Amino acid sequence: MSKEKLKGKIRNLLEDPIASTDQQQEPLKIKNRIKVLRAERDWTQADLADRVGISRQAVISIEKYKYTPSLGLAFRLAMVFEVEITEIFKVEEE
Repeated sequence: MSKEKLKGKIRNLLEDPIASTDQQQEPLKIKNRIKVLRAERDWTQADLADRVGISRQAVISIEKYKYTPSLGLAFRLAMVFEVEITEIFKVEEE
């Protein structure tokens, strides 16, 4: 297979069908309850960071909605808090 054909196949696999439409969708605004869940357990940001394996600054960014965690981190947070992901993260209604 030629390099150009291979590049074309890879490009097709990587294309996002939503992004290629005429109407771009707004990113979802996701709220979280991390600060509340921490307070219920009397944990500091540093406590949570240590339990999840991230920096305290990352916890601060998530709580201030400056950073949306990856799916893997969202699962780790749910495991640490012993709740379902949907009890932590909600899509903000417009």
